[in-house]
Amino acid sequence: MTTATKSRKTRGKAAATTTAKTSSKAAKSTAAAASASNAALLARREAAVARGVASAAPVFAERAENAELWDVEGKRFIDFAGGIAVLNTGHRHPAVIAAAKAQEDRYTHTSFQVVPYEPYVALAEKLNALAPGDFAKKSLLVTTGAEAVENAVKIARAATGRPGVIAFTAGYHGRTLLTLGLTGKVSPYKRDIGPFPTDLYRLPFPSQRDGISVADSIRALEMLFLTDAQPDRVAAIILEPVLGEGGYHPAPPELWQALRAICDREGILLIADEIQAGFGRTGTWFAVEHSGVAPDLITVAKSMAGGYPIAGVIGRAEVMDAMAPGGLGGTYGGNPVACAAALAAIEAIESEGLLARSTAIGEHMRARFADMGARVAPYRMWDIRGLGAMLAVEFVTDFDTATPDAALTKSVVAHALKRGLILLPCGMHGNALRIMVPLTASDAIIDEGMGIFEAALADAMAERGA
Repeated sequence: MTTATKSRKTRGKAAATTTAKTSSKAAKSTAAAASASNAALLARREAAVARGVASAAPVFAERAENAELWDVEGKRFIDFAGGIAVLNTGHRHPAVIAAAKAQEDRYTHTSFQVVPYEPYVALAEKLNALAPGDFAKKSLLVTTGAEAVENAVKIARAATGRPGVIAFTAGYHGRTLLTLGLTGKVSPYKRDIGPFPTDLYRLPFPSQRDGISVADSIRALEMLFLTDAQPDRVAAIILEPVLGEGGYHPAPPELWQALRAICDREGILLIADEIQAGFGRTGTWFAVEHSGVAPDLITVAKSMAGGYPIAGVIGRAEVMDAMAPGGLGGTYGGNPVACAAALAAIEAIESEGLLARSTAIGEHMRARFADMGARVAPYRMWDIRGLGAMLAVEFVTDFDTATPDAALTKSVVAHALKRGLILLPCGMHGNALRIMVPLTASDAIIDEGMGIFEAALADAMAERGA
């Protein structure tokens, strides 16, 4: 793995200074929180929070810094979840926090639809410049990833005058009714809440496990055109460049290229859902760049603002302008504090070389996972996949049948948490672990986390009597 860059060293000094200045406050807050144990807070949560809102870890955060988090009882954790891929620039990046605080001193809200403000415009300009494609672009800013997908579909329908949208199995696009209709996974997201909107169709995603090739996916699309989805009534095809909840499977470049050709032939818009894969997670600004294809629309969120809630749609200018004035927006969309944070986070990704850092982290972790899988869990770690530092490892009962082993995966997560490492599962069968460690994490922290992962895997295997 490469050594930390000079800019990251500078950031480390800044973080150390910030930590030193706040140490007394942290000590006081830790002492104050001591009376609020994890158990006590879990009881309060159970009584006050809707059951449908799940939490992966039974611990409550008290403070966090870069790739480390401390709970209310003072226990330290290394964070390999990154707030579900939101923290590519780490917890409380000094530049992001400073930009947000500076904006808070000016104003926190006017609603861009009432009194506009420069940070919204500046962020739209930056997104337009970063997005792939040699054509004029415009952007819309909203608040959540699902809201971005909803608006992308709305824009595509307005631009084409067509209703249909095609998505893929195992894709995840949000929890609203429309985005759940696009999401290709029932449990826990879609269970018992249909029906979903109409004119939504689904294609098989290429899968080695299921014996589905890119050619099979494209044949299914052509058959869909013949049987259910009249091509001139299809507005868009939407696809994650790397499946998120679906298991961190990269979409093959050949799939993107074939879809681009078909969309061009049929007048269909191609949407890349980059909400989880964007902003450096895969070693490029957007994961779709690995394919060489420029989509017509891109949905973004998560790591765009280093922890502040903001999302957006970037697209061809003429497509984005299809909606009449007033047709797009939202009261909180493009909040000025979140815009300032996003501009700072993007600058940090650029100045600290985090695209190259993502690639280096990914290469290092792949090698470590392959080694520990062979030594600690022979014939159980079936796959190590992903792009850059967007990686997953998948567990099976054995290599011959490749039967998904969700129980082993759950056990690794639990043992890792006991040892001080936060992990999240993913995949259609719940048998994969995804890596979303902040790209700003030091080599030492990453290696410490990998050591805990290996120990947790050994614990889980011993529990099985292996």
